[in-house]
Formats: sequence, C-alpha cells, structure tokens
Amino acid sequence: MTTETIKPVSFKRFDREFDGFAQDLGGSFARYGFAVISDHDLPQARIEGAIAAAKAFFALPEQIKRSYVVGTGGQRGYTPFGIETAKGAQHFDLKEFWHMGRDLPPGHPFRAFMPDNVWPAEVPAFHSEIAWLFSALDGLGRQVLEAIAVYLKLDRGFFDPTVNFGNSILRLLHYPPTPADGPNIRAGAHEDINVITLLLGAEEAGLEVLDRDGQWLAINPPPGSVVCNIGDMLQRLTNHVLPSTTHRVVNPAPERRGFARYSTPFFLHFNPDYEIRTLPGCVTPEHPDRGLAPITADEFLKERLREIKLL
Repeated sequence: MTTETIKPVSFKRFDREFDGFAQDLGGSFARYGFAVISDHDLPQARIEGAIAAAKAFFALPEQIKRSYVVGTGGQRGYTPFGIETAKGAQHFDLKEFWHMGRDLPPGHPFRAFMPDNVWPAEVPAFHSEIAWLFSALDGLGRQVLEAIAVYLKLDRGFFDPTVNFGNSILRLLHYPPTPADGPNIRAGAHEDINVITLLLGAEEAGLEVLDRDGQWLAINPPPGSVVCNIGDMLQRLTNHVLPSTTHRVVNPAPERRGFARYSTPFFLHFNPDYEIRTLPGCVTPEHPDRGLAPITADEFLKERLREIKLL
C-alpha cells in the first residue's frame, strides 16, 4: 500500500478558471485514471435524502427486495447479494444493488436499449429522491466531460451529442457487514465499462486504486467531494491517453466489520449507437495506434456484461 494521495481539484474553478480546472483534472486522469473533485455544488441535504431512501430499501425483507428483480443483465431494479463477480474472479462480490437508468419518452428509438425503470412501492420517497440524484450526477458528469474535451484539445462541447441520451446507470450499493474470514471481498479488482464514473464519498473506507507502480492507493476523499474515474469506453476512445484504472473495495478493518457500507456510483455511458473509434489526436509517438476496430457503445457494453456474469 502506498501513502501517495490524489490531490483534489476544486469544482469552484469550473466557472472561475475553466482552462486551469480542465488541465488539472485531465492531468489527474492521465496520471491515475482517477480524480477527486472537491467543492461540488450538489446540495448535501438532497444527497443524504437519496442515501436514506436507498438504506430504507435495502432494509426491506429479502422476499420483497427480490420481487424487484426484473429483466436481464441487471439493467433495472434489484440485483441480489452474491451475483456480480469481477472479470476473471473466482469469488462473487459481497454486495447487493439497485439500478436506475434514463427515462425515455414513448416512441424514442433508444427504448430498445433502455427498459423502463421500476420503483419500490414500500419506500414512498425512493422515486423522487433517486431520480433527482440520477439527474444531478448526469449533469455533473457532462460538466466533467467538458473539461476532459478541452484537456484533449477537442471542442468543449464535443461529448454533448455523444451522451445526451446515454445508457447511463445510477447504482445504489449496499455492502453488508463482513464476516471475519473468507475469500470474498466487497468488490473485486476491476475496471469500469463506461465513459466516466462519478462516486459520492462513501461513509465507510475501502476504495483502492492500483497505481502504475503496482501498489494500491487508498482513496479517502474529503467531505463534499466526488471521486471520478475513466471507464473502458473512454480509454478505448482516447487510445489509452486516459487510462481505465483497476480498482477494488476491500473489506474493512476488524473494528469496522460490523458496519455496512453504502455508495452511489453513477456510470455515465455513451448513446447506444455511438461508435467508439480512436480519436486521431490521441495517436502519438507515446501512444501509438492500437489498431482497435470501431465498435458501438451498446455492442461494447453487452460484451463486457457477459464477462462479469450479468448477461
């Protein structure tokens, strides 16, 4: 374990000095695949309301939760404990979760890719609180993409039409208290599939990033921060100029084993029909062209979901 830390980049600079914000944020992504964005402007009371609604759902009896297992691939609703397994791992993760996606109007062509959301009637505040959080993180994610575009010397609005109807997912995660021993951990080492992920600071520690020297770097963001990381889709688009870094959630120290961990990662995705094709400006002597064939975001997603046993 390394003692190095990722220096936070203040979101207050987004309006005050956007170019400097973009360079520092992009530099953190290029170095670590991760960035810590401090001083976000999402109201803390609303965040706490959404997390409280999630906790209320996970406290429901198992048979009620399982009545919200719907569709395929865990795209919407509830995925029970013991299902998701990191790519290449032998043991399942110690977690259960709920997925909310984008609401689309009737007749929208992307409805073939995005099923309707389901909502637990047993938690009255759940729908409004979780839908707000999805919208808030979707908006923040698009602002982060503006900065990434400028860092890559693209038009500031380059990503807008690529994600405006993206197949994005808000995941509500519950890691129950852990047993003293066993081979399973809360989240096995993995990379994210999507474009970028935004994670509001979890109450319990455990998130670690594999640094390029092969050591694990603990991520303990200050209050009022968002942890953001590059996903495999953006890594592929940028020819690995922005890396998708391996990360995990380890089990707690013995004195914290009796405490659950909750977190709310937002997986921002491209529109399903967006073609992921290497950006010409990201092919350099330091990053020679990897020769990867273009692939649509939906094809890429399905390929990866099969690898982690959700399809």
